[in-house]
Amino acid sequence: MTDAADQLPDDLASAHAMILAERAARREAEAVAARAQAVNSHSDALIARLRLEIEKLKRDIHGSRSERKARLLEQMELQLEELEADASQDELAAELAAKSSTVRVFERKRPSRKPFPEHLPPERVVIAPPTSCPCCGSARLAKLGEDITETLEVIPRQWKVIQTVREKFSCRECEKIAQPPAPFHVTPRGFAGPNLLAMILFEKFGQHQPLNRQSERYAREGIDLSLSTLADQVGACTAVLKPLHGLIEAHVLAAERLHGDDTTVPILAKGKADTGRIWTYVRDDRPFGGTSPPAALYYASRDRRQEHPERHLKTFTGILQADAYGGYNPLYKVERHCGPLTQALCWSHSRRKFFVLADIATNAKRGKNATPISPVALEAVKRIDALFDIERDINGLAVSERLRRRRGSTHDELEGAPRCHSGGDAVPRLSSVRVQGWWPVLRCAGSRRPL
Repeated sequence: MTDAADQLPDDLASAHAMILAERAARREAEAVAARAQAVNSHSDALIARLRLEIEKLKRDIHGSRSERKARLLEQMELQLEELEADASQDELAAELAAKSSTVRVFERKRPSRKPFPEHLPPERVVIAPPTSCPCCGSARLAKLGEDITETLEVIPRQWKVIQTVREKFSCRECEKIAQPPAPFHVTPRGFAGPNLLAMILFEKFGQHQPLNRQSERYAREGIDLSLSTLADQVGACTAVLKPLHGLIEAHVLAAERLHGDDTTVPILAKGKADTGRIWTYVRDDRPFGGTSPPAALYYASRDRRQEHPERHLKTFTGILQADAYGGYNPLYKVERHCGPLTQALCWSHSRRKFFVLADIATNAKRGKNATPISPVALEAVKRIDALFDIERDINGLAVSERLRRRRGSTHDELEGAPRCHSGGDAVPRLSSVRVQGWWPVLRCAGSRRPL
């Protein structure tokens, strides 16, 4: 038996009405589906954004600086980028579908847009006003005010050739030729201007854009700069900037204290990519009340042998704060030719080991494979975080004031510390050492060896 809804009308008018009704219903269904898709895309983007913010807050709170965590955040940002683009596309599709239906238009909730920076020069474009009233045609118009719509715009990159003309003159008395000197070029026999060179260097070292990709992009803009040409310019600029690097090196190594660390970096090798190292030494006296400008010194190497920090710091004498990497140990030896460096271990690095044993959130994800949370490690993390809070409050104060505040605060924190069966503290005891106002060194109870 055939359903009544499936029966087609016999007359043309009824068939036409049925087609219009079916078309309207289809548009309604498409609009509903498009709105639902837009809502889902917006929800996915919102969830990804909140997850990213949570991970960033956790990193700020717990002080995680691992390469794995940094790559995770980068991956989450890329995922958020795709979800945001999809959400905007679905929103526009839902808006177009809703125009031909009765479905309510979906509007995404976006964060409030920040005002444009004040340093951007405004360009005022005035639309020609009407000369007569569009209603009655009268020419007696009086200005009441104006509405301004601001649009952020950019001027595309413009290539140009600067022709520096040096006119020659001959003296009618002595027949000698006079001419202004040639213009200065950053590189010998150079053809590239300083702005172009700065852009090439920043793209390569600041944005990690290889020279072959730069060459391809310039070619699409109509400029033929081969890979070898760009490489020549980079090499020439490296030689030109070497004195500047020497000044930065001298400034950093003349510091009373340095912060040292290294991180992995992929280095191109024959048929593969090696894992090299970037060594960083930072001078920053601002937390200690100093007025010298901060600076960072970088070195690169293909491995992590101890000869590298020995060579980097062969002329440095003072305090070195770093992790417990064994390659730094020769710098602390008494027989060092410039004298031993004063070792100041890093609280952030030591905290990571305790945090691994006290990470409740990560341990909960392991399920049945979870290991018991160490109460000693958890207490150590709490105490180290308390020290971090103290340091934030005393940054920039004098040495004596910082030492006084640290001694008073650490004494209050350690009151009532639980005891272990061996007679020592159940958690590592925090003892202050007088090292130019540096953080106290974490030592195990009953031991003189720093962690």
